[in-house]
Amino acid sequence: MGIALLALGLVLIVEGLVYALAPSLVEDMLSALRALTLEQRRLIGLGALALGVALVWLAAAFGAVGGV
Repeated sequence: MGIALLALGLVLIVEGLVYALAPSLVEDMLSALRALTLEQRRLIGLGALALGVALVWLAAAFGAVGGV
């Protein structure tokens, strides 16, 4: 449970930094996302999911995450 809270906290820190430091960039990114089809957005989401799983697996392989 502690690792899940840590991961959630890190995601919120990164998201908060983006909104605090570059709010106009967020607007531009949202406009670009609206221009994509649903299938393209789904593929981007699946790619991000796969990358996240790979990063967690690598962290576990290097011993950065206990019990995974």
